[in-house]
Amino acid sequence: MADAIVIDRVNKDFTLRHAHSIKEMTVRALRRQSLSERFRAVDGVSLTVEQGETLALMGLNGSGKSTLLKLISGVMLPDGGSVRVRGRVAGLIEVGAGLHPDLTGRENVYLNAAILGMSRKETDHCFDSIVDFSEIEKFLDTQVKFYSSGMFMRLGFSVAVHTDPDIFLIDEVLAVGDAPFQHKCLQRIRALHEEGRTLVIVGHDAATLERICARGVVLKEGRLAFDGEVADAVAVFDPDAEARDMEEELHGHP
Repeated sequence: MADAIVIDRVNKDFTLRHAHSIKEMTVRALRRQSLSERFRAVDGVSLTVEQGETLALMGLNGSGKSTLLKLISGVMLPDGGSVRVRGRVAGLIEVGAGLHPDLTGRENVYLNAAILGMSRKETDHCFDSIVDFSEIEKFLDTQVKFYSSGMFMRLGFSVAVHTDPDIFLIDEVLAVGDAPFQHKCLQRIRALHEEGRTLVIVGHDAATLERICARGVVLKEGRLAFDGEVADAVAVFDPDAEARDMEEELHGHP
């Protein structure tokens, strides 16, 4: 089976600024304190994802998982190493990503679709289906700066799943929105998997990740801490999970 994603010894650094005003800069300079420092968000990660695989990417906040997803999507470039992908990449790596606040929902469908590689003709063909899936037809001609985070997610996810992606990336967006729409999104994600698409999903909901994904990767402080079966990855990410499961069984809860 062909490799869909190849991550080879990737590093990504950011600059953390400690002073955000002239006054703060002056005070820190007088105290001989640094004005900024480099922070390594992803540190020497190597990972290969085969075509059609479903991968759960787990880790605590600040572990580098969202940064790694952005490197796969091409939103960011690595400072060291390489990231290679095969096929069209789409998905939601951030709620509202690719949506312009001053444009209407209708205009943003075309903008976001173009960002994700769709032609005007392709978008025209899918437009009604995108709007129907998003369930925001009533607000389609309203500027999206007036949308709730749930509406942002509905529109962004709907466009992304209609781009016919080979690789679909999802970052925590299923934590936004109401339960019926989350269920609808999960059904669509499963359909993408059944079609043989490659899925990389970042999340904290272990139960959802175990239902969707076969393989789990855990990052810790930017480094690869575990790569294997998703149930084992969940246990590494959340060491208390097994104890809770045993306690539930003892008390007769499913």
